[in-house]
Amino acid sequence: MGTGGREGKKMADIGAYLKKHTEALVKDVGIESACEITGKSKATLGRYYSDNTEHTDRFMPVDAVARLEAVANFPHVTSALADLKNITLSYDGRNTESPRTGGVNSDVIALSQRFAMLMTEYQAAIEDGIITVNEAKRLLRETSLLQQVLIEMKLHLEEESVS
Repeated sequence: MGTGGREGKKMADIGAYLKKHTEALVKDVGIESACEITGKSKATLGRYYSDNTEHTDRFMPVDAVARLEAVANFPHVTSALADLKNITLSYDGRNTESPRTGGVNSDVIALSQRFAMLMTEYQAAIEDGIITVNEAKRLLRETSLLQQVLIEMKLHLEEESVS
């Protein structure tokens, strides 16, 4: 058997995984609300996460996913897609509709401050040559906060490049 058989199985597994998370997204928002938000019927939404063979190749359009995730408690499908590529997301629940304040200059300052905090935690953690679980958690927290600053900086730079 060539790689086509394995690839077909892998794609089927990916489809089932995405359908499971699509269902979780619809249930998180509520089927009635999901219908209103996406403009799709209950039957259509159901087909997007159905495991029946006739719906194997049907998936929710990405714009519908984005609309639902904007009001959901968690970005179920985005998280699933990240998992499939071994990407770690840091979700902090911030309202993305609120305007971003500051700019690149304040981001650079925040970046250097956050990096200094990470280095302080790292220095304390390696002092005895062993990074404990609690120290690793603190380093992970600082790394996530540093990542958020970088994302804000990226968004500011993108805003400035289109204006």
